[in-house]
Amino acid sequence: MVERAPQRLVGLGAVPLQDLQSAVEELEYVVKSLKFSGVEIASHVNGTSIGAPQFEPFFAAAEEMGAAIFVHPLRPAGQDRIVGPFSDQAVCFPGDIALACASMITGGVAARHPGLRIAFSHGGGAMAMLLPRLVHAWQMTPKAREALKESPAATARRFFYDQLVFDAAAARLLIERFGASQIMVGSDYPFVMGDRDPVGTLERLKLPNDAHHAISAGNARRFLGLK
Repeated sequence: MVERAPQRLVGLGAVPLQDLQSAVEELEYVVKSLKFSGVEIASHVNGTSIGAPQFEPFFAAAEEMGAAIFVHPLRPAGQDRIVGPFSDQAVCFPGDIALACASMITGGVAARHPGLRIAFSHGGGAMAMLLPRLVHAWQMTPKAREALKESPAATARRFFYDQLVFDAAAARLLIERFGASQIMVGSDYPFVMGDRDPVGTLERLKLPNDAHHAISAGNARRFLGLK
């Protein structure tokens, strides 16, 4: 598909993170041989958050290769606690992706690899609301400050996030919390929980031209490493 429409499509691969050496080898194949921009990974690996120490060599390799990493929920936490006729996509995805995002901060992986280009789906889920609490905990807990030399906010503002949050006020919160330079338009196409008119959603925010252009195109190009 990328070969047929290289001016419209950019590829991401997948890696077996349950086997770290194989994951690094596959990442190299995807980036150097297939010429893809990077890979998509799950929010956890068999229940272990991606920010756990054992996965750091993979993220170090991604930083060195200049590979983009896109994170999406898979078998999200809390599925057994859903009440009523709502899917895990509606209820559990936001919490699960926030746990993944937070783990990259609290584990210190992202701080130790500031050049890593990593993006979180669904606006980072609950991360926009969780971040002030993380910052407060970091300020008030000496052990947290010893473990993490920079504020969680500084780390979080280097991540990328899509703006697939279905609400203008929520999208504005993303921009306020993480910066207009880190938000990318998202659709989740072709799934039921997707936004069928992502550009229209973005236009309804009535952003300044530079912010609108960045979120609709420029930021994704930076994340994907495109010229």
